[in-house]
Amino acid sequence: MARSSKTRLLYTLCSSTKTAPSPSPPPRSSPTTALLILLRPFSAGGSSAARAKDEKDAAPWWKESMERLRNIGISAHIDSGKTTLTERVLFYTGRIHEIHEVRGKDGVGAKMDSMDLEREKGITIQSAATYCTWKDYQVNIIDTPGHVDFTIEVERALRVLDGAILVLCSVGGVQSQSITVDRQMRRYEVPRLAFINKLDRMGADPWKVLNQARSKLRHNAAAVQVPIGMEDDFQGLVDIVQSKSYYFHGSSGEKILTEEVPPNMEALVAEKRRELIEVVSEVDDRLAELFLADEPITSAELEGAIRRATIARKFIPVFMGSAFKNKGVQPLLDGVLSYLPCPTEVSNYALDQNNNEEKVMLSGTPAGPLVALAFKLEEGRFGQLTYLRIYEGVIRRGDSIINVNTGKKVKVPRLGRMHSNEMEEIQEAHAGQIVAVFGVDCASGDTFTDGSVRYTMTSMNVPEPVMSLAVSPVSKDSGGQFSKALNRFQREDPTFRVGLDAESGQTIISGMGELHLDIYVERIRREYKVDATVGKPRVNFRETVTQRAEFDYLHKKQTGGQGQYGRVTGYIEPLPHGSSTKFEFENMIVGQAIPSNFIPAIEKGFKEAANSGSLIGHPVENIRVALTDGASHAVDSSELAFKLAAIYAFRKCYPEARPVILEPIMLVELKAPTEFQGTVTGDINKRKGVIVGNDQDGDDSVITAHVPLNNMFGYSTSLRSMTQGKGEFTMEYKEHLPVSQDVQMQLVNNHKASKAAE
Repeated sequence: MARSSKTRLLYTLCSSTKTAPSPSPPPRSSPTTALLILLRPFSAGGSSAARAKDEKDAAPWWKESMERLRNIGISAHIDSGKTTLTERVLFYTGRIHEIHEVRGKDGVGAKMDSMDLEREKGITIQSAATYCTWKDYQVNIIDTPGHVDFTIEVERALRVLDGAILVLCSVGGVQSQSITVDRQMRRYEVPRLAFINKLDRMGADPWKVLNQARSKLRHNAAAVQVPIGMEDDFQGLVDIVQSKSYYFHGSSGEKILTEEVPPNMEALVAEKRRELIEVVSEVDDRLAELFLADEPITSAELEGAIRRATIARKFIPVFMGSAFKNKGVQPLLDGVLSYLPCPTEVSNYALDQNNNEEKVMLSGTPAGPLVALAFKLEEGRFGQLTYLRIYEGVIRRGDSIINVNTGKKVKVPRLGRMHSNEMEEIQEAHAGQIVAVFGVDCASGDTFTDGSVRYTMTSMNVPEPVMSLAVSPVSKDSGGQFSKALNRFQREDPTFRVGLDAESGQTIISGMGELHLDIYVERIRREYKVDATVGKPRVNFRETVTQRAEFDYLHKKQTGGQGQYGRVTGYIEPLPHGSSTKFEFENMIVGQAIPSNFIPAIEKGFKEAANSGSLIGHPVENIRVALTDGASHAVDSSELAFKLAAIYAFRKCYPEARPVILEPIMLVELKAPTEFQGTVTGDINKRKGVIVGNDQDGDDSVITAHVPLNNMFGYSTSLRSMTQGKGEFTMEYKEHLPVSQDVQMQLVNNHKASKAAE
């Protein structure tokens, strides 16, 4: 393929002031020297001619370096061929020397699936970063998982990337996770290309998929390629923009034969080119002028218009091919260079902590102060590996950088570029690059600067966990390793939470779904050699009172020596609805019926008693205790006597206050295609949920409901089966509300039975 005109145009578009492109920096201007020239303050006595020369010498180094950089992610629905596509990209760019398949029968597996679990299950669990060089351009790639359970991996990859490839299956079309991934790309305003994969499969229909992308994803999209043949007869592609056809030969499709458009396809190609021009001219004024004037449109003009519209996120060019059969990957790489933005063409904003979190636009060049975001952590054998996206400035090995979120100063001991699970050490990196640092203690989402500014990058969207399990190590000796594993996974994955249920003593792990938690339990077993038992966690019920009840209790105990004597009189009552405190104690005694030094002990006794209600043994909330009278003994009264008097007084009057059980109610927001609305709402009603809102969002129904947590276990699986995998939901705690009378009876009976069993 003749790339010279394409490359020339790319440079013209990136910058009009640049010198003629050269693949490497001039020998006399190394990155560091150029940067020093760039940052060096001009001396007062310097002539304007010398200054102009300095500027001219300094500009090309980072300008060219930045324009020849692409940061892209590959995202798609499960099993659309993301990892297979990445494997081919690495092979054609010379990063790997032989191709291995995802479920490798040779026992090797794909390069980007470095975990044993990934290779066994044939799925991607963690996003993996790599970099490669294609036609003198450096391309940083992040391969992301397809399962909704690992959605955070996609979120954090898209947060730091400048462009993305949305892979669609030519048979499956636009599937549920394609919609979710596309929504995430919109959230982070990522320009993207679409790649319709698997054209060699039976039933492949790229035009059906293109129409689905327009209707379901609301894409303003058009094909930039037409396949030559289909299914078993898939031979090559016609590039509509350049009006050339490509055939892929050689054992791995590495030899590309460029020919003219086959005569039998000229009419189809002309029709698709007209459609492409029409779609792009709707969003690009320059092309629209040429189109309306009925002037002939050159390849260069069309390519320039596609680039402008793609970067502005008004158009999505659609590429085609079969990654598995090694066809169409190289033209897709050319498309990444031609149509996706370089780091300086994307607007990134930081929040200025010194100026009331005011939004500041970053220049995105190495000339500014260092601003870098830690977007992903991995705990390796040798310590924590932190992935950084540098938004501005330069970072060097040995530099001291400041974590703006904690204020701590840290040194960069090792700096590297990642190639899946391998690290290549480097001395320095500049804006636009994705690097890894070893031995820097931080959390996911922390911002690092060189200390001259206090900027923080806006954090990524972290969905709330929707499912919990109780886990415990089988053997007591492995407790240390078990907690080490949980701490590590919590640091690595913001959607994985660990908590201790104070009432049951169980360790509760929460995550995005059953697969998510199963993978972590399996990783504890494999990586830390700890077998864990998994059970259903106990729901955090509460108890409360519904009416006022009086108490008058005398605690009197006479033994040899000093006895115990304490009398407390008063009442308990429910707190008003919406009260900020959950327990209130008020001393209303007038005079010295009880000496004031015993009052704290009485309050402590009531608090202790409220920790465990008599219905099911859960804490009592929203209660007010008023002490109105009492009596003491000059010798036998003590703090212990009054504390015990308070505990027994509470237990005695509690049943008279008509106690009820409160259960946690969750605010559930569901999104599912409208065709499943009836089934989904019926299921919510079956789970004793109350639907409080129902909106339309395109072809989806958005249902808001309040559902008891106790009825939500296993819901993610049910929802997926009800909606053919297209539904998704978020769940967050809303409030505790009284359970119905029948549920209360059942819970009380279960509690009595378990007590009797003990």
